[in-house]
Amino acid sequence: MAHSALTPPAGTPAVTFDSGGERLLGVLHLPAGPGPHPIVVLLHGFPGNERNFDLAQALRRAGYAALVFHYRGSWGVGGSYSWRHVLEDAARVVAAVREDSRLDPARLGVVGHSMGGFAALMTAAADPAVRAVASVAGFDVGPAAAACLADPAVRAAYVRDFEGELLPLRGTSGAALVAEMEANAQEWRLASLAPRLADRPVLLIGTGRDPVTPAETHHHPLVRAFDAHPVPRLEHHLFLTDHALSDHRLELIHTVTDFLDRTLTA
Repeated sequence: MAHSALTPPAGTPAVTFDSGGERLLGVLHLPAGPGPHPIVVLLHGFPGNERNFDLAQALRRAGYAALVFHYRGSWGVGGSYSWRHVLEDAARVVAAVREDSRLDPARLGVVGHSMGGFAALMTAAADPAVRAVASVAGFDVGPAAAACLADPAVRAAYVRDFEGELLPLRGTSGAALVAEMEANAQEWRLASLAPRLADRPVLLIGTGRDPVTPAETHHHPLVRAFDAHPVPRLEHHLFLTDHALSDHRLELIHTVTDFLDRTLTA
């Protein structure tokens, strides 16, 4: 598509954000046009092998600016990785994008995958400026931590699984990550967020063939809790796919874009 000299073209600038004394690295997918554009912050999971760049590109085609970034201690960013740092970095970036004149702070959404889904819901609950939030195959730390505290074998399995994912991370260990979950078992229960999200649109996408965040533990109980509160603008889906939604990427893109079209820009 041709653009006049007066119409800013689409672009994909690298961006940085200061958080906790470190510089976070990100990529902003800007649509064509003068803006300010609605902005969607995409939060990747642990360790971030699936970063949902296909979703970012699709959102740009739909008229959204989409940001993908790395947390402290991950993928070459300085500092140490921890669940707390993920939450702090997500909150900082969501605040920082509201200061960018190319972006519309009144049309701000947060979408996260896996641990990023946990961070998206936690961030939105703490920041009323987030207008809509979506969690995809979200990891609910509370039940996972409770299972670790109740069963040494489950705890050992989490430590082992986390250890196997540490190559792109620095400053942490499987044991440290499990201990941090356990120390925050109550604070980080996603079901407890229902009162703070009751006034906003929430999208929960579960994955039905997923040993990482099995729906019986991480999706269905959260849907029931949000329904019971209630969270009136809750939408939820269960896709029969794996943790990365490997064979449901187009369904994911359609579902998230449709949700944002109805809640963020309507």
